[in-house]
Parts: sequence; structure tokens; C-alpha cells
Amino acid sequence: MTNKLINNDFSDIAFGRKSIRLYDENFKISQEEMLKMIQEATTTPSSVNMQPWRFVVVESEEAKAKLKPLIRFNTRQNDTSSAMVLIFGDMQCYEYGEEIYDAAVEQGKMSAEVRDQQLAAIIPYYKNFSKEQMNDVVKIDSSLAAMQFMLVARAHGYDTNPIGGFEADQLAEAVDLDKERYVPVMILSIGKAMEEGYESVRFAPEKITNFK
Repeated sequence: MTNKLINNDFSDIAFGRKSIRLYDENFKISQEEMLKMIQEATTTPSSVNMQPWRFVVVESEEAKAKLKPLIRFNTRQNDTSSAMVLIFGDMQCYEYGEEIYDAAVEQGKMSAEVRDQQLAAIIPYYKNFSKEQMNDVVKIDSSLAAMQFMLVARAHGYDTNPIGGFEADQLAEAVDLDKERYVPVMILSIGKAMEEGYESVRFAPEKITNFK
């Protein structure tokens, strides 16, 4: 399969997207391919490379049934998609800072001296963030990963639908996550589309852009 992201061909990925609500419910995506797509999606940048995104792939009938009451306006996607990909932001992502930077040293991407200097500055800085500040950081970074996942999924031949309408206060606990640590960012349905989808209107770039 040609990866259009690698070949920089976005012609029917970024600009030809439609909102898909109905999928082929008999089509399943393997866990191996799902992990491959997540790996490709998480090449996206994040603040000081803390990578706060966390993924929960809801694919079993049992898990979908548990999710369904929490997304009452998006049940068609839940019922027919290959999976519902729940994206959370880890409010304590900085705890992995040493592991991330150690790996960078081992792979020759950073010197040990630079690692030590950066961690000494970054970790205390993150720990001093207010809850609101940290919430903003992890949601921005995780949203980048969500958008990249949508592009990656399209390159793999699948369709997606981003969902923001869900019971945010219940989502983490429904998938056995600590709701104080993991904040829900977005849900993406993914699968093989069974409909043309809905086109939507966009403002002209001149209306939303200023040049100074």
C-alpha cells in the first residue's frame, strides 16, 4: 500500500474529507495495523517531546456497549465502526521525561549533557504548572496526534469521524483510567465507510486570514 503521507500527496486526504457516520460493521482492523497507525500518528510534535497522548482502542462488542451511553449523539459510529479510538491527555506525562530523554541519548539524538540540562529545567517547570495550564498543554499536543491519526488512517484506506460530544466526566473511568490524571480529548471512529458522507462549508481563506 502506498503511504500518501510519505509521498506528500494530500490531494484526497486533507482536502477531500467528508464526515462519515456509517461504516461496514463486518470489517475489522487488526490490532497490528492499529498499532502501526498509532505509531505513525505519534510522530507528530509535542511540547518538549513529553508525548502526553494516550490511546484506548474500543473494538469489542462489550466495550462498545459500555461506551454507547456516553456518546448518545454518535451511536451509529459506535455501532458500525471497526473501532472507536479514545484519545486522552496524560496530566503527569512529565513522569516519562527521563525515559524519553534517555532513549534519545541511547539513539544518538542527544548528548547526556544536554539531556541532563534539559530535564533539570523541564521537569520542575511542568510540575509547577497549574491544573488549567497542564490541561491546555496536553490537550493541544494530543489534538495534534488526533489530527495526524486521521490523516494516517486515510492513507491506510480508512475513514474517520472526530467526535467531541461525549460525557467527558465519565469517559476515563469507563475504560479503567484515572480520571484525575487522564483528560479526554477526542474520540475518533474508524473503519470502512458505507456512505458518501456529509460535505460541509468552509470559510474562504481571505475571510479568516490577516497578513501584517
